[in-house]
Amino acid sequence: VQLQASGGGLVQAGGSLRLSCAASGRTFSNIIMAWFRQTPGKEREFVTAIIGGGGGGTTYYAESVKGRFTISKDNAKNTVHLQMNSLKPEDTAVYYCAADTPFLNGRYYDRRQYDYWGQGTLVTVSS
Repeated sequence: VQLQASGGGLVQAGGSLRLSCAASGRTFSNIIMAWFRQTPGKEREFVTAIIGGGGGGTTYYAESVKGRFTISKDNAKNTVHLQMNSLKPEDTAVYYCAADTPFLNGRYYDRRQYDYWGQGTLVTVSS
C-alpha cells in the first residue's frame, strides 16, 4: 500500500486547512486510516483515526483536537481527509497518514501498530 499525503501549508491561528491522504496499490475493503503528527525532538503522536469500510466508520480523536478536527473517508477513492479548524500554533507539525488492517487489540492510537505510512506534510500555524 502506498500513501500520498497532501494539503499542508502555512495558516494563521484560527484558520483552517484540509489534509488528504490517498491510498493506492493493494487496498483493503475494511481498513483503518489514521493521522499522526510529529515535531522535532518529540515522538510521533496520534491525532485521529477512522475505521470501517462503510459510508460512516468509527472515528477516534486525540483530546487535543476534539471539536476542531474532523476525519472522513471517501471509500470509492480510498482517500481520507482531515479537516482542521480553529488551528493553534501548537498544531504545527509534520502530519503523517497511516493505514493498516484493523487491529484486534484496538490500539488505533499506537503508531507501532501501523505498517503503512505516507511521506508527511508540513502544517505551520502562525500566531
